[in-house]
Amino acid sequence: MTSTLPARAPRLSGARALFTGRAGGVSTGDRAALNLARHVGDDPDAVERNRQRVAAAIGAPLVFVDQVHSAEVHVVAGPTGGHDAGEVPVVSADALVTRRADVALAIMVADCLPVLLADPVAGVVGAAHAGRAGLLDGVLEATISEMRALGSRPEDLTASIGPSICGACYEVPAAMREEAATRLPATRARTRWGIPALDLRAGAISVLRSAGVPPAAIDAEHPCTREDESLFSYRRQASTGRFAGVIRRT
Repeated sequence: MTSTLPARAPRLSGARALFTGRAGGVSTGDRAALNLARHVGDDPDAVERNRQRVAAAIGAPLVFVDQVHSAEVHVVAGPTGGHDAGEVPVVSADALVTRRADVALAIMVADCLPVLLADPVAGVVGAAHAGRAGLLDGVLEATISEMRALGSRPEDLTASIGPSICGACYEVPAAMREEAATRLPATRARTRWGIPALDLRAGAISVLRSAGVPPAAIDAEHPCTREDESLFSYRRQASTGRFAGVIRRT
């Protein structure tokens, strides 16, 4: 896709998609420059201008949700008026799916996984916010289930797991790691300095494969947010902005 924003374009079939970074926006200070979140203390006018730039880059109005670390999925069906442009959260949820081609789905993150899904056969796209809680509670399985309800098949899906904190950096208490690994063994990890950690990306790959997404159709080669200063990272700096995974059906 052609874009004026410095952004990463994932390999997805049947969709236009991007992962934004910090560059290309108008916010200042800790949220500089392309912060897309309204809940982090940024100037609302700057956030709106940033969102408009991303909408222009993807070629469609953006649909956001009020993310709450859940496994709830919102289906964007009929017209939603001003909500499409992100004027207010559509609902409280952590994933969106749609068959519409006139809107783009946007999921904000700053260490969690932004997971984009596209089925070029059925013409269905999805976007999920998979943090630790959402991933373990089944947000990816729920997203694929809602896509199936719209006619999609897991074997036709392509998926991209965007920039997120890596297993070598996501330090957690030992008890938290053991609880997560009991539910999703692939998440068990250790930091490069030898502390218990979680590898959410490995966990997401495991979930997608178990759901029937072909391994070759999963794109997970994206940088670690804590290590890459071109991305927002809450673990690196608590006062920060949010970038997004954005997808639009073609």
